[in-house]
Amino acid sequence: MSPDETQQIITDQTAAARQLRAGFPWLGFEHDLEGEFRREQARTRLPQIRFNLYLVVVMVVVYGGLSTLVLPGHNSAIFAVQFGLLLPIVSVLVWVAHMKNGWRIYPRIAPLLAPLAGLVVAAVELKASQLGVQILFSSLLLASIFTYYLLGLLFYESLRANMIVWGAYLAFGIVAGLPEAYLIYNATVLLIANVVGATVAYGFETLVRTHFLEARLLSETAARDGLTGIYNRRRFNEHLETVWQHAQRDGVTLALLLVDIDFFKRFNDRHGHQAGDECLAGVAAALARAARRPLDFVARYGGEEFAVILYDPSREYLREVANRIHANVAALGIEHGDSDVGNVLTVSIGMALVAPTLERSAAGFVQLADEALYEAKANGRNRTQFSEVEYYELETGSFRAARRLAG
Repeated sequence: MSPDETQQIITDQTAAARQLRAGFPWLGFEHDLEGEFRREQARTRLPQIRFNLYLVVVMVVVYGGLSTLVLPGHNSAIFAVQFGLLLPIVSVLVWVAHMKNGWRIYPRIAPLLAPLAGLVVAAVELKASQLGVQILFSSLLLASIFTYYLLGLLFYESLRANMIVWGAYLAFGIVAGLPEAYLIYNATVLLIANVVGATVAYGFETLVRTHFLEARLLSETAARDGLTGIYNRRRFNEHLETVWQHAQRDGVTLALLLVDIDFFKRFNDRHGHQAGDECLAGVAAALARAARRPLDFVARYGGEEFAVILYDPSREYLREVANRIHANVAALGIEHGDSDVGNVLTVSIGMALVAPTLERSAAGFVQLADEALYEAKANGRNRTQFSEVEYYELETGSFRAARRLAG
Protein backbone atom coordinates (compact mmCIF):
# COMPACT_ATOMS: atom_id res chain seq x y z
CA MET A 1 0.00 0.00 0.00
CA SER A 2 1.44 3.36 -1.03
CA PRO A 3 1.57 6.36 1.33
CA ASP A 4 -0.97 8.22 -0.86
CA GLU A 5 -3.42 5.31 -0.67
CA THR A 6 -2.95 5.07 3.08
CA GLN A 7 -3.52 8.78 3.55
CA GLN A 8 -6.72 8.61 1.50
CA ILE A 9 -8.02 5.71 3.60
CA ILE A 10 -7.28 7.52 6.87
CA THR A 11 -8.73 10.83 5.63
CA ASP A 12 -11.92 9.05 4.58
CA GLN A 13 -12.28 7.79 8.15
CA THR A 14 -12.51 11.28 9.67
CA ALA A 15 -15.90 12.41 10.92
CA ALA A 16 -16.04 15.37 8.52
CA ALA A 17 -15.16 13.24 5.50
CA ARG A 18 -17.71 10.58 6.44
CA GLN A 19 -20.42 13.20 6.88
CA LEU A 20 -19.65 14.92 3.58
CA ARG A 21 -19.75 11.58 1.83
CA ALA A 22 -23.01 10.50 3.51
CA GLY A 23 -24.70 13.90 3.18
CA PHE A 24 -27.11 15.45 5.67
CA PRO A 25 -30.54 16.00 4.03
CA TRP A 26 -32.15 16.20 7.48
CA LEU A 27 -29.65 18.82 8.68
CA GLY A 28 -28.03 16.65 11.30
CA PHE A 29 -24.52 15.27 11.80
CA GLU A 30 -23.32 12.28 13.78
CA HIS A 31 -23.51 12.94 17.51
CA ASP A 32 -20.05 14.32 18.34
CA LEU A 33 -19.80 16.30 15.13
CA GLU A 34 -23.25 17.81 15.66
CA GLY A 35 -22.26 18.98 19.12
CA GLU A 36 -19.10 20.61 17.79
CA PHE A 37 -21.06 22.31 15.01
CA ARG A 38 -23.59 23.75 17.44
CA ARG A 39 -20.89 25.02 19.80
CA GLU A 40 -19.01 26.71 16.99
CA GLN A 41 -22.18 28.32 15.65
CA ALA A 42 -23.06 29.63 19.10
CA ARG A 43 -19.62 31.18 19.56
CA THR A 44 -19.23 32.72 16.11
CA ARG A 45 -22.77 34.02 15.61
CA LEU A 46 -23.38 35.54 19.03
CA PRO A 47 -22.00 39.04 18.19
CA GLN A 48 -24.31 39.27 15.16
CA ILE A 49 -27.22 37.96 17.21
CA ARG A 50 -26.70 40.76 19.73
CA PHE A 51 -27.01 43.34 16.96
CA ASN A 52 -30.11 41.62 15.60
CA LEU A 53 -31.73 41.67 19.03
CA TYR A 54 -31.18 45.41 19.27
CA LEU A 55 -32.98 45.67 15.96
CA VAL A 56 -35.82 43.60 17.40
CA VAL A 57 -36.07 45.99 20.36
CA VAL A 58 -36.33 48.96 17.98
CA MET A 59 -39.02 47.20 15.95
CA VAL A 60 -41.03 46.39 19.08
CA VAL A 61 -40.93 50.00 20.18
CA VAL A 62 -41.82 51.31 16.71
CA TYR A 63 -44.69 48.88 16.22
CA GLY A 64 -45.90 49.53 19.74
CA GLY A 65 -46.09 53.24 18.95
CA LEU A 66 -47.85 52.62 15.62
CA SER A 67 -50.34 50.32 17.31
CA THR A 68 -51.36 53.03 19.75
CA LEU A 69 -51.92 55.37 16.79
CA VAL A 70 -54.19 53.04 14.82
CA LEU A 71 -56.03 51.89 17.95
CA PRO A 72 -56.51 55.18 19.84
CA GLY A 73 -59.38 53.89 21.94
CA HIS A 74 -57.45 50.88 23.21
CA ASN A 75 -53.99 52.28 23.78
CA SER A 76 -53.59 50.95 27.32
CA ALA A 77 -54.40 47.34 26.42
CA ILE A 78 -52.10 47.28 23.39
CA PHE A 79 -49.36 49.04 25.32
CA ALA A 80 -49.64 46.54 28.18
CA VAL A 81 -49.36 43.53 25.85
CA GLN A 82 -46.52 44.78 23.66
CA PHE A 83 -44.44 46.55 26.26
CA GLY A 84 -45.43 44.47 29.26
CA LEU A 85 -44.90 41.06 27.62
CA LEU A 86 -43.02 41.27 24.32
CA LEU A 87 -40.32 43.73 25.36
CA PRO A 88 -39.34 41.76 28.50
CA ILE A 89 -39.02 38.57 26.42
CA VAL A 90 -36.67 40.28 23.99
CA SER A 91 -34.80 41.93 26.88
CA VAL A 92 -34.12 38.51 28.42
CA LEU A 93 -32.61 37.35 25.12
CA VAL A 94 -30.43 40.49 24.97
CA TRP A 95 -29.27 39.92 28.53
CA VAL A 96 -28.42 36.26 27.92
CA ALA A 97 -26.57 37.14 24.71
CA HIS A 98 -24.30 39.46 26.72
CA MET A 99 -23.54 36.98 29.49
CA LYS A 100 -20.02 35.61 29.82
CA ASN A 101 -21.26 32.11 29.01
CA GLY A 102 -23.98 33.39 26.72
CA TRP A 103 -22.87 31.14 23.89
CA ARG A 104 -23.76 28.17 26.10
CA ILE A 105 -27.06 29.47 27.46
CA TYR A 106 -28.54 31.34 24.49
CA PRO A 107 -28.98 28.26 22.24
CA ARG A 108 -31.01 26.65 25.02
CA ILE A 109 -33.28 29.54 25.93
CA ALA A 110 -33.86 31.15 22.52
CA PRO A 111 -35.86 28.18 21.08
CA LEU A 112 -38.17 28.46 24.11
CA LEU A 113 -38.70 32.22 24.08
CA ALA A 114 -39.00 32.64 20.30
CA PRO A 115 -42.44 30.97 19.98
CA LEU A 116 -43.60 32.80 23.12
CA ALA A 117 -42.71 36.13 21.53
CA GLY A 118 -44.49 35.09 18.33
CA LEU A 119 -47.62 34.21 20.31
CA VAL A 120 -47.62 37.68 21.87
CA VAL A 121 -47.45 39.27 18.40
CA ALA A 122 -50.25 37.00 17.21
CA ALA A 123 -52.38 37.97 20.22
CA VAL A 124 -51.96 41.67 19.45
CA GLU A 125 -52.93 41.11 15.80
CA LEU A 126 -56.00 39.06 16.74
CA LYS A 127 -57.12 41.71 19.23
CA ALA A 128 -56.69 44.44 16.64
CA SER A 129 -58.67 42.39 14.09
CA GLN A 130 -61.53 42.06 16.57
CA LEU A 131 -61.53 45.84 16.84
CA GLY A 132 -61.67 46.18 13.04
CA VAL A 133 -58.00 47.15 12.48
CA GLN A 134 -56.37 44.76 10.01
CA ILE A 135 -53.10 46.44 9.14
CA LEU A 136 -51.20 44.92 12.10
CA PHE A 137 -51.02 41.56 10.32
CA SER A 138 -47.73 42.74 8.83
CA SER A 139 -46.18 42.56 12.31
CA LEU A 140 -46.86 38.80 12.35
CA LEU A 141 -45.09 38.40 9.00
CA LEU A 142 -42.11 40.36 10.30
CA ALA A 143 -42.01 38.22 13.43
CA SER A 144 -41.85 35.13 11.22
CA ILE A 145 -38.91 36.56 9.26
CA PHE A 146 -37.07 37.51 12.44
CA THR A 147 -37.53 34.00 13.82
CA TYR A 148 -36.09 32.35 10.73
CA TYR A 149 -33.11 34.61 10.11
CA LEU A 150 -32.23 36.97 12.96
CA LEU A 151 -32.52 35.13 16.28
CA GLY A 152 -29.71 32.65 15.61
CA LEU A 153 -31.98 29.59 15.66
CA LEU A 154 -31.23 26.48 13.68
CA PHE A 155 -33.66 25.45 10.95
CA TYR A 156 -35.84 23.04 12.92
CA GLU A 157 -35.94 25.35 15.93
CA SER A 158 -37.18 28.28 13.85
CA LEU A 159 -39.61 26.10 11.90
CA ARG A 160 -41.08 24.69 15.10
CA ALA A 161 -41.50 28.17 16.61
CA ASN A 162 -43.25 29.51 13.52
CA MET A 163 -45.54 26.50 13.21
CA ILE A 164 -46.61 26.92 16.83
CA VAL A 165 -47.47 30.56 16.13
CA TRP A 166 -49.29 29.71 12.88
CA GLY A 167 -51.37 26.99 14.54
CA ALA A 168 -52.20 29.24 17.50
CA TYR A 169 -53.18 32.12 15.21
CA LEU A 170 -55.56 29.91 13.25
CA ALA A 171 -57.05 28.25 16.37
CA PHE A 172 -57.53 31.42 18.39
CA GLY A 173 -58.84 33.26 15.34
CA ILE A 174 -61.61 30.69 15.07
CA VAL A 175 -62.36 30.95 18.81
CA ALA A 176 -62.37 34.77 18.58
CA GLY A 177 -65.00 34.59 15.81
CA LEU A 178 -63.05 36.46 13.16
CA PRO A 179 -64.65 36.50 9.68
CA GLU A 180 -63.98 33.20 7.97
CA ALA A 181 -62.71 34.67 4.69
CA TYR A 182 -60.41 37.08 6.52
CA LEU A 183 -58.98 34.35 8.77
CA ILE A 184 -58.44 31.88 5.92
CA TYR A 185 -56.76 34.55 3.80
CA ASN A 186 -54.38 35.64 6.57
CA ALA A 187 -53.59 32.08 7.65
CA THR A 188 -52.81 31.14 4.04
CA VAL A 189 -50.57 34.17 3.55
CA LEU A 190 -48.75 33.38 6.81
CA LEU A 191 -48.33 29.75 5.76
CA ILE A 192 -46.93 30.76 2.37
CA ALA A 193 -44.53 33.15 4.11
CA ASN A 194 -43.41 30.24 6.27
CA VAL A 195 -42.89 27.98 3.27
CA VAL A 196 -40.71 30.62 1.61
CA GLY A 197 -38.88 31.43 4.83
CA ALA A 198 -38.30 27.78 5.68
CA THR A 199 -37.02 27.00 2.18
CA VAL A 200 -34.47 29.80 2.29
CA ALA A 201 -33.48 28.94 5.89
CA TYR A 202 -33.00 25.29 4.95
CA GLY A 203 -30.75 26.22 2.04
CA PHE A 204 -28.76 28.65 4.17
CA GLU A 205 -28.16 26.12 6.95
CA THR A 206 -27.14 23.53 4.37
CA LEU A 207 -24.47 25.93 3.09
CA VAL A 208 -23.33 26.73 6.63
CA ARG A 209 -23.03 23.06 7.53
CA THR A 210 -21.18 22.27 4.30
CA HIS A 211 -18.74 25.10 4.95
CA PHE A 212 -18.21 23.81 8.51
CA LEU A 213 -17.38 20.31 7.27
CA GLU A 214 -15.06 21.57 4.54
CA ALA A 215 -13.24 23.88 6.96
CA ARG A 216 -12.89 21.07 9.46
CA LEU A 217 -11.58 18.73 6.79
CA LEU A 218 -9.05 21.36 5.68
CA SER A 219 -7.94 21.87 9.27
CA GLU A 220 -7.60 18.12 9.76
CA THR A 221 -5.50 17.88 6.60
CA ALA A 222 -3.13 20.59 7.86
CA ALA A 223 -2.81 18.75 11.18
CA ARG A 224 -1.78 15.48 9.53
CA ASP A 225 1.61 13.94 8.93
CA GLY A 226 2.55 14.27 5.28
CA LEU A 227 3.88 10.72 4.95
CA THR A 228 1.40 8.61 6.90
CA GLY A 229 -1.79 10.68 6.75
CA ILE A 230 -2.50 10.36 10.49
CA TYR A 231 -2.23 13.31 12.88
CA ASN A 232 1.19 14.87 13.42
CA ARG A 233 3.11 15.48 16.65
CA ARG A 234 1.91 19.06 17.01
CA ARG A 235 -1.73 17.98 16.78
CA PHE A 236 -0.99 15.20 19.27
CA ASN A 237 0.30 17.73 21.83
CA GLU A 238 -2.75 19.96 21.36
CA HIS A 239 -5.18 17.08 21.60
CA LEU A 240 -3.54 15.61 24.68
CA GLU A 241 -3.81 18.91 26.58
CA THR A 242 -7.46 19.24 25.59
CA VAL A 243 -8.57 15.73 26.54
CA TRP A 244 -6.50 15.88 29.74
CA GLN A 245 -8.59 18.84 30.91
CA HIS A 246 -11.83 17.24 29.72
CA ALA A 247 -11.02 14.01 31.56
CA GLN A 248 -10.32 15.96 34.76
CA ARG A 249 -13.66 17.74 34.43
CA ASP A 250 -15.62 14.58 33.60
CA GLY A 251 -13.83 12.39 36.12
CA VAL A 252 -12.91 9.71 33.58
CA THR A 253 -9.72 7.90 32.57
CA LEU A 254 -7.35 8.36 29.67
CA ALA A 255 -5.23 5.73 28.00
CA LEU A 256 -2.11 6.33 25.94
CA LEU A 257 -0.49 3.71 23.74
CA LEU A 258 2.99 4.41 22.42
CA VAL A 259 3.71 2.07 19.50
CA ASP A 260 7.23 1.50 18.19
CA ILE A 261 8.22 -0.50 15.11
CA ASP A 262 10.67 -3.20 16.14
CA PHE A 263 14.17 -2.89 14.65
CA PHE A 264 13.08 -0.20 12.20
CA LYS A 265 16.63 1.12 11.68
CA ARG A 266 17.70 -2.35 10.61
CA PHE A 267 14.66 -2.50 8.31
CA ASN A 268 15.73 0.71 6.57
CA ASP A 269 19.31 -0.49 6.25
CA ARG A 270 18.20 -3.83 4.82
CA HIS A 271 15.27 -2.85 2.58
CA GLY A 272 15.88 0.82 1.79
CA HIS A 273 14.20 4.07 2.77
CA GLN A 274 11.47 3.81 0.13
CA ALA A 275 10.36 0.53 1.68
CA GLY A 276 10.67 2.21 5.07
CA ASP A 277 8.26 4.95 4.03
CA GLU A 278 5.75 2.39 2.79
CA CYS A 279 6.20 0.48 6.03
CA LEU A 280 5.39 3.58 8.12
CA ALA A 281 2.31 4.29 6.02
CA GLY A 282 1.09 0.72 6.38
CA VAL A 283 1.55 0.68 10.16
CA ALA A 284 -0.28 4.02 10.43
CA ALA A 285 -3.25 2.57 8.54
CA ALA A 286 -3.16 -0.52 10.77
CA LEU A 287 -3.37 1.67 13.89
CA ALA A 288 -6.19 3.77 12.43
CA ARG A 289 -8.19 0.60 11.74
CA ALA A 290 -7.58 -0.64 15.29
CA ALA A 291 -8.87 2.48 17.11
CA ARG A 292 -12.19 3.34 15.50
CA ARG A 293 -14.36 4.94 18.20
CA PRO A 294 -15.33 8.60 17.49
CA LEU A 295 -13.03 9.93 20.24
CA ASP A 296 -10.08 7.61 19.52
CA PHE A 297 -7.03 9.54 18.34
CA VAL A 298 -4.04 8.23 16.35
CA ALA A 299 -0.89 10.25 15.61
CA ARG A 300 2.67 9.85 14.44
CA TYR A 301 4.73 10.60 17.53
CA GLY A 302 8.09 10.78 15.82
CA GLY A 303 10.28 8.64 13.56
CA GLU A 304 8.99 5.09 13.82
CA GLU A 305 6.87 5.79 16.91
CA PHE A 306 3.11 6.29 16.95
CA ALA A 307 0.67 7.32 19.67
CA VAL A 308 -2.95 6.36 20.33
CA ILE A 309 -5.10 8.28 22.84
CA LEU A 310 -8.28 6.61 24.11
CA TYR A 311 -10.85 8.61 26.09
CA ASP A 312 -12.57 6.81 28.98
CA PRO A 313 -11.80 3.29 27.70
CA SER A 314 -12.76 0.09 29.47
CA ARG A 315 -9.98 -2.36 30.22
CA GLU A 316 -11.57 -4.76 27.80
CA TYR A 317 -11.41 -2.14 25.05
CA LEU A 318 -7.75 -1.46 25.87
CA ARG A 319 -6.87 -5.11 25.42
CA GLU A 320 -8.97 -5.23 22.26
CA VAL A 321 -7.20 -2.24 20.68
CA ALA A 322 -3.74 -3.57 21.57
CA ASN A 323 -4.57 -7.00 20.16
CA ARG A 324 -5.98 -5.45 16.98
CA ILE A 325 -2.83 -3.39 16.51
CA HIS A 326 -0.61 -6.46 16.71
CA ALA A 327 -2.97 -8.43 14.44
CA ASN A 328 -3.30 -5.62 11.88
CA VAL A 329 0.47 -5.10 11.67
CA ALA A 330 1.02 -8.83 11.29
CA ALA A 331 -1.64 -8.92 8.56
CA LEU A 332 0.40 -6.40 6.55
CA GLY A 333 2.88 -9.24 5.96
CA ILE A 334 5.81 -6.85 5.55
CA GLU A 335 8.99 -8.87 5.28
CA HIS A 336 11.70 -7.92 7.78
CA GLY A 337 14.96 -9.61 6.89
CA ASP A 338 16.91 -8.41 9.93
CA SER A 339 14.58 -8.77 12.92
CA ASP A 340 15.31 -10.77 16.05
CA VAL A 341 11.57 -11.35 16.54
CA GLY A 342 10.53 -13.00 13.29
CA ASN A 343 10.45 -12.78 9.52
CA VAL A 344 7.74 -10.11 9.33
CA LEU A 345 7.38 -6.62 10.75
CA THR A 346 6.22 -6.34 14.37
CA VAL A 347 5.58 -3.57 16.90
CA SER A 348 6.01 -3.06 20.64
CA ILE A 349 3.40 -1.17 22.66
CA GLY A 350 3.68 0.73 25.92
CA MET A 351 0.26 1.37 27.44
CA ALA A 352 -0.62 3.76 30.28
CA LEU A 353 -4.04 4.21 31.90
CA VAL A 354 -4.62 7.05 34.37
CA ALA A 355 -7.35 9.23 35.85
CA PRO A 356 -6.06 12.79 35.30
CA THR A 357 -5.85 14.95 38.43
CA LEU A 358 -4.76 18.48 39.19
CA GLU A 359 -1.72 17.12 41.01
CA ARG A 360 -0.32 15.35 37.94
CA SER A 361 0.51 16.45 34.40
CA ALA A 362 0.09 15.15 30.90
CA ALA A 363 3.90 15.04 30.65
CA GLY A 364 4.01 12.41 33.39
CA PHE A 365 1.31 10.48 31.56
CA VAL A 366 3.47 10.35 28.43
CA GLN A 367 6.51 9.36 30.48
CA LEU A 368 4.58 6.47 32.02
CA ALA A 369 3.65 5.13 28.59
CA ASP A 370 7.22 5.70 27.42
CA GLU A 371 8.61 3.61 30.28
CA ALA A 372 6.04 0.90 29.56
CA LEU A 373 7.24 0.87 25.95
CA TYR A 374 10.82 0.43 27.12
CA GLU A 375 9.75 -2.52 29.26
CA ALA A 376 7.95 -4.09 26.29
CA LYS A 377 11.13 -3.81 24.18
CA ALA A 378 13.37 -5.00 27.00
CA ASN A 379 11.18 -8.07 27.52
CA GLY A 380 11.48 -9.30 23.96
CA ARG A 381 9.49 -6.87 21.77
CA ASN A 382 6.38 -7.71 19.75
CA ARG A 383 4.31 -7.36 22.92
CA THR A 384 2.28 -4.89 25.01
CA GLN A 385 3.37 -3.65 28.43
CA PHE A 386 0.69 -2.09 30.65
CA SER A 387 1.35 0.56 33.35
CA GLU A 388 -1.12 2.11 35.77
CA VAL A 389 -0.19 2.06 39.46
CA GLU A 390 3.32 3.37 38.76
CA TYR A 391 1.83 6.72 37.74
CA TYR A 392 1.18 7.77 41.31
CA GLU A 393 4.80 7.09 42.28
CA LEU A 394 6.30 8.62 39.15
CA GLU A 395 8.69 11.56 39.31
CA THR A 396 8.01 13.39 36.08
CA GLY A 397 11.16 14.14 34.08
CA SER A 398 13.17 11.37 35.72
CA PHE A 399 13.20 8.36 33.42
CA ARG A 400 13.62 5.49 35.86
CA ALA A 401 14.54 2.78 33.40
CA ALA A 402 17.78 2.57 31.46
CA ARG A 403 17.91 4.35 28.13
CA ARG A 404 16.03 2.83 25.27
CA LEU A 405 17.35 -0.13 23.40
CA ALA A 406 18.62 0.59 19.92
CA GLY A 407 16.18 -0.05 17.03
